[in-house]
Amino acid sequence: MSQPSVILATASYDHTIRFWEAETGRCYRTIQYPDSHVNRLEITPDKRYLAAACNPHIRLFDVNSNSPQPVMTYDSHTNNVMAVGFQCDGKWMYSGSEDGTVKIWDLRAPGCQKEYESITAVNTVVLHPNQTELISGDQNGNIRVWDLRADSCSCELVPEVDTAVRSLTVMWDGTMVVAANNRGTCYVWRLLRGKQTMTEFEPLHKLQAHNGHILKCLLSPANKYLATASSDKTVKIWNVDGFKLEKVLTGHQRWVWDCVFSVDGEFLVTASSDMTARLWSMPAGKEVKVYQGHHKATVCCALHD
Repeated sequence: MSQPSVILATASYDHTIRFWEAETGRCYRTIQYPDSHVNRLEITPDKRYLAAACNPHIRLFDVNSNSPQPVMTYDSHTNNVMAVGFQCDGKWMYSGSEDGTVKIWDLRAPGCQKEYESITAVNTVVLHPNQTELISGDQNGNIRVWDLRADSCSCELVPEVDTAVRSLTVMWDGTMVVAANNRGTCYVWRLLRGKQTMTEFEPLHKLQAHNGHILKCLLSPANKYLATASSDKTVKIWNVDGFKLEKVLTGHQRWVWDCVFSVDGEFLVTASSDMTARLWSMPAGKEVKVYQGHHKATVCCALHD
């Protein structure tokens, strides 16, 4: 099977993962997934595999195959896996789960190589661009930095007590991190390299972005925009220089669960409970394509172009 140059995938509560032709909107492959719903999708850096974070396992599918079977299953979490991602060379994968753990998996070896105890349900995990620190956010409002070299928690923050941190995003150059919570607030920190080489957080901004939950926040590859996807059916685009509201993307009819930028930051894909995914032009702030085919809420999307 020849793969499109742009890999776009979505997952839904209808227990399917769908692959789409980004330009035409045609679904060219559907993977039936009866075991569980999928919480998060991520594509490996080399575009070969798609990881599906589920309950309680992670499955890796071959992007270039029509096989409905996963090439690998990763078990050891005991509850919903809410976060998954890859090291820049694709040598290892990280995950975070409602079982209160953050785990690291070597893709060249079986089993889980490292485990960090966050205790409370983990909602989001991001990898610092330095590739040596993971940052997690949990249901109790804790943000923790896990130093992969020292195998310990090197920093802990609680921006708002007992308010779940729903999503974290780190700027591509490692200078800024944003945390979004269930009250529609984004907390922004400047990241500084401390004397012990560990990352230090300097408060930069507090942004009341939405009246409802923020389900995903994401900094654009060009370090220019922050996207916030919300239960209020909108995605808002903020200029990181002063956090002025640039655009409001309207069109979804229900909660917007996920979003992902194209590599040049010119496009954004969103996934919503209205059963669709949508492609938006950032310069125009307009919807340019709707991906229809799921029969229940579309809760996550992945893009590699």
